[in-house]
Amino acid sequence: MVRSARRLHLGPALLAATVLLGGAGPAAADSLTGEVVDLSCYLAHPDTGKGRGHRKCAETCLKKGLPAGLLTQDNKVYLLLEDHENAGAYEAVTGKAAETVTVEGKTVSLGGVQGIVVEAVK
Repeated sequence: MVRSARRLHLGPALLAATVLLGGAGPAAADSLTGEVVDLSCYLAHPDTGKGRGHRKCAETCLKKGLPAGLLTQDNKVYLLLEDHENAGAYEAVTGKAAETVTVEGKTVSLGGVQGIVVEAVK
Protein backbone atom coordinates (compact mmCIF):
# COMPACT_ATOMS: atom_id res chain seq x y z
CA MET A 1 0.00 0.00 0.00
CA VAL A 2 2.84 2.42 0.83
CA ARG A 3 4.53 1.66 -2.51
CA SER A 4 1.32 2.47 -4.41
CA ALA A 5 0.99 5.80 -2.63
CA ARG A 6 4.59 6.71 -3.50
CA ARG A 7 4.02 5.90 -7.18
CA LEU A 8 0.94 8.10 -7.23
CA HIS A 9 2.89 11.04 -5.85
CA LEU A 10 5.85 10.54 -8.20
CA GLY A 11 3.71 10.35 -11.35
CA PRO A 12 2.69 14.04 -11.45
CA ALA A 13 6.21 15.13 -10.44
CA LEU A 14 7.78 13.14 -13.27
CA LEU A 15 5.25 14.49 -15.77
CA ALA A 16 5.96 18.08 -14.68
CA ALA A 17 9.73 17.53 -14.91
CA THR A 18 9.38 16.05 -18.39
CA VAL A 19 7.36 19.03 -19.63
CA LEU A 20 9.65 21.61 -17.99
CA LEU A 21 12.81 20.00 -19.35
CA GLY A 22 11.47 19.78 -22.88
CA GLY A 23 10.82 16.07 -23.07
CA ALA A 24 7.24 16.46 -24.22
CA GLY A 25 8.09 16.80 -27.91
CA PRO A 26 10.23 18.92 -30.19
CA ALA A 27 10.72 22.56 -29.25
CA ALA A 28 9.49 25.24 -31.62
CA ALA A 29 12.17 26.87 -33.74
CA ASP A 30 13.23 30.42 -33.00
CA SER A 31 12.65 32.98 -35.73
CA LEU A 32 14.82 36.04 -36.41
CA THR A 33 14.50 38.66 -39.15
CA GLY A 34 17.32 40.87 -40.33
CA GLU A 35 19.92 41.67 -42.95
CA VAL A 36 22.44 39.03 -44.00
CA VAL A 37 25.90 40.54 -43.49
CA ASP A 38 29.43 39.25 -43.86
CA LEU A 39 30.85 39.58 -40.39
CA SER A 40 34.41 40.30 -41.52
CA CYS A 41 33.37 43.63 -43.02
CA TYR A 42 30.47 44.47 -40.72
CA LEU A 43 32.41 44.09 -37.46
CA ALA A 44 35.42 46.01 -38.79
CA HIS A 45 33.35 48.71 -40.54
CA PRO A 46 29.81 48.83 -39.09
CA ASP A 47 28.84 52.03 -40.90
CA THR A 48 29.76 50.81 -44.39
CA GLY A 49 29.76 47.00 -43.97
CA LYS A 50 26.02 46.62 -44.51
CA GLY A 51 23.22 47.60 -46.86
CA ARG A 52 22.79 47.64 -50.63
CA GLY A 53 26.00 49.57 -51.20
CA HIS A 54 27.99 46.77 -49.60
CA ARG A 55 26.20 43.91 -51.35
CA LYS A 56 28.90 43.06 -53.94
CA CYS A 57 31.64 42.97 -51.31
CA ALA A 58 29.47 40.87 -48.95
CA GLU A 59 28.74 38.36 -51.74
CA THR A 60 32.47 38.05 -52.43
CA CYS A 61 33.34 37.60 -48.75
CA LEU A 62 30.61 35.02 -48.16
CA LYS A 63 31.64 33.05 -51.28
CA LYS A 64 35.18 32.91 -49.83
CA GLY A 65 33.69 31.25 -46.75
CA LEU A 66 34.04 34.19 -44.39
CA PRO A 67 31.52 34.15 -41.52
CA ALA A 68 27.93 35.21 -42.16
CA GLY A 69 25.73 37.03 -39.70
CA LEU A 70 22.22 38.33 -39.28
CA LEU A 71 21.84 41.98 -38.26
CA THR A 72 18.41 42.48 -36.69
CA GLN A 73 16.46 45.73 -36.66
CA ASP A 74 17.41 46.29 -33.01
CA ASN A 75 21.12 46.07 -34.02
CA LYS A 76 21.77 42.65 -32.53
CA VAL A 77 24.13 40.45 -34.52
CA TYR A 78 23.76 36.66 -34.73
CA LEU A 79 26.42 34.38 -36.16
CA LEU A 80 24.73 32.16 -38.74
CA LEU A 81 25.59 28.51 -38.12
CA GLU A 82 25.20 25.59 -40.49
CA ASP A 83 22.90 22.77 -39.39
CA HIS A 84 25.08 19.75 -40.19
CA GLU A 85 21.99 17.72 -41.06
CA ASN A 86 20.53 20.45 -43.33
CA ALA A 87 23.40 22.31 -45.00
CA GLY A 88 21.15 23.59 -47.79
CA ALA A 89 19.42 26.14 -45.55
CA TYR A 90 22.75 27.73 -44.56
CA GLU A 91 23.90 27.73 -48.17
CA ALA A 92 20.65 29.47 -49.17
CA VAL A 93 21.03 32.22 -46.57
CA THR A 94 24.65 32.96 -47.49
CA GLY A 95 23.42 33.56 -51.04
CA LYS A 96 21.26 36.44 -49.80
CA ALA A 97 23.91 39.02 -48.88
CA ALA A 98 22.49 42.45 -48.00
CA GLU A 99 18.92 41.11 -48.16
CA THR A 100 16.40 41.07 -45.34
CA VAL A 101 15.41 37.49 -44.52
CA THR A 102 13.74 35.52 -41.76
CA VAL A 103 15.85 32.69 -40.37
CA GLU A 104 14.34 29.85 -38.36
CA GLY A 105 16.38 27.62 -36.12
CA LYS A 106 17.77 27.18 -32.65
CA THR A 107 19.35 30.27 -31.08
CA VAL A 108 22.50 29.60 -29.07
CA SER A 109 24.80 31.68 -26.90
CA LEU A 110 28.22 30.80 -25.52
CA GLY A 111 31.09 32.91 -24.24
CA GLY A 112 29.47 36.17 -25.28
CA VAL A 113 28.76 35.03 -28.86
CA GLN A 114 25.18 34.56 -29.98
CA GLY A 115 24.15 32.60 -33.03
CA ILE A 116 21.35 30.76 -34.73
CA VAL A 117 21.55 27.30 -36.29
CA VAL A 118 19.96 27.88 -39.70
CA GLU A 119 17.17 25.36 -40.29
CA ALA A 120 15.06 27.39 -42.73
CA VAL A 121 15.19 30.71 -44.58
CA LYS A 122 12.26 32.82 -45.75
